[in-house]
Parts: sequence; C-alpha cells; structure tokens
Amino acid sequence: MASRNENRKARHMRVRKKISGNAAKPRLNVYRSNLNIYAQIIDDVTGNTLVAASSLETSVKEKVSNTGNKEAAKLVGELVAKKALEKGIENVVFDRGGYLYHGRVKELAEGAREAGLKF
Repeated sequence: MASRNENRKARHMRVRKKISGNAAKPRLNVYRSNLNIYAQIIDDVTGNTLVAASSLETSVKEKVSNTGNKEAAKLVGELVAKKALEKGIENVVFDRGGYLYHGRVKELAEGAREAGLKF
C-alpha cells in the first residue's frame, strides 16, 4: 500500500504534466513539511529558481510562535510575492505540489495574492 506522501507525489506528477512555468509566467511551487512551509518561483524552461521563501527565514520566525501553522504560511506567501515583485515577476502559475488546496497551502496562496501576485 502506498504511503500518504507517495500518493501526494503521484498527484503532483500528474499535475506537473500539464503545469509548467516559463520566463513570462513562472511556476509558484509549494512544499509543506510538518514544521515549515516553503515556496519557490521557478522558470522550468531554464530550470532556475528565481525567488524562494520559507518559514525558516528570520523575518517570518520573529513574527510567529509556530512556523508550521496557517499564520506562518500567509507570511511566507506575502514574502515570496514581495520578493517576486522586486524582481519584476507579477504573473505566476500556482503549483500546489499535490497537496489539497486547503489550510496552509490556501493561506500561502491568499497571502501571495494579497501582496500583489496574480494567478
């Protein structure tokens, strides 16, 4: 029987067949662990990570008591959007990484949208 993470990876690969980021519209990828949440904006054509943010960064850590909750996820979304806008990235394709669009993943997306990213 497949583990929960193996099922997630299978969902992620199924979605990745259709979703790809390019220079005009890079991919906003989300990875969620028990303790932290990570977001990257990736240009899949060149294979480069353009912008990255996570709940491990000090600007997020000092504002929250727990880095694995919805509050921290929203701050990471806002941080990745701020960094992306500084680099001139406004439109992205959202890649939820095989996770349900619920809870921390949803908060990260809403935080990024509120900070100015379009997807």
